[in-house]
Amino acid sequence: MEVIAISKSVFKELTTEVDDLLQLTKDASEAYLGIFNKERWLDNQEVCIMLGITKRTLQTYKDKGFLPFSKLNRKNYYKFSDVQRLLTSDTDNQKK
Repeated sequence: MEVIAISKSVFKELTTEVDDLLQLTKDASEAYLGIFNKERWLDNQEVCIMLGITKRTLQTYKDKGFLPFSKLNRKNYYKFSDVQRLLTSDTDNQKK
């Protein structure tokens, strides 16, 4: 086993930096939790199942602005209320 000795001041500085990074991580994750806790969000697969459409059709809905979405870490998310609104408007159009 190898032992590495560092001065107390260097160790203290290192632990302070690690604590600062931990706090930054917590702050960033809390910001996202606030967004996701207010409303249920769905991913691509859930939306396709809910609407009964293919992924290609979902892409068309996004391209034409029928369904707003948010991107997080290269993954798309949709508000449950927006998907319901689209379902309702589609049902209303079929009745006319």
